[in-house]
Amino acid sequence: MNEITPTADGAQKLADQALELAYTWGPKLAGALVVLIIGLWVVSRMGKLSARMMERKHMDVSLRPFLLSMINVLLKVVLFITVAGMVGIQTTSFIALIGAAGLAVGLALQGTLANFAGGVLILIFKPYKVGQLIEAQGHLGHVKEIQIFVTILTTPENKMVIIPNGAISNGNIINYTEQGMIRVDLLFNISAASEVKKAKQVLLAEMTAHPKVLKEPAPFVGVLNLNGPAVELAVRPYSTPEDYWEVYFDLYESGKAALELAGIEGPQPSMLIKN
Repeated sequence: MNEITPTADGAQKLADQALELAYTWGPKLAGALVVLIIGLWVVSRMGKLSARMMERKHMDVSLRPFLLSMINVLLKVVLFITVAGMVGIQTTSFIALIGAAGLAVGLALQGTLANFAGGVLILIFKPYKVGQLIEAQGHLGHVKEIQIFVTILTTPENKMVIIPNGAISNGNIINYTEQGMIRVDLLFNISAASEVKKAKQVLLAEMTAHPKVLKEPAPFVGVLNLNGPAVELAVRPYSTPEDYWEVYFDLYESGKAALELAGIEGPQPSMLIKN
């Protein structure tokens, strides 16, 4: 009996400790479990609501999955930190660790993050869209693809240009397509002895006859400069961005032929002899 009593006393102590732990931690664990379950349901619900809102606002489809993923991760991190605090885990050092890690990653990837932020801004504010003709960072071309880090252009020479979104979002962008029309700037030189009025009529007739030249705004011809033996004529038709190069090359060719047919000569070369 003397040997059994200490064993019974030890078991009683273990039972008492277990009950004490249950009374102390039971409500906390139960509350944390309830908060975790409800929190995960709320996170899922908010994700669905966010997806509906993005669809209702017609947000770019290439941006939706990324934003939904970011929202889901951030909400779950907040939820798990809250649950950890409820069960007595010190979250101050954990939050500081996350902040330090985020700062280190941000410094290491600051160029990439700038491109990422630029891509998000482009997808949200849409300064240009896929298929439009733009000029950015010294490059002219049609937008082939807008990715989260870069924009891909196809130039008139059929070259592929990849431009970081950070540079584009912080620079000047010329969108030639957004207005639905573009002015084609041409320059013709005629002899100073030629009749300017007749030359203007000939060039206007060529622009009016071209099927890809828009009627509105009306094409225009004017004297741009008087350059010694030459008169420079500014020829300004309008076309759609898709027809720009066709109009550009066609009018230079047909305009020159029409001027020659009308007897309007080009500027004659001159030579100045100094004594």
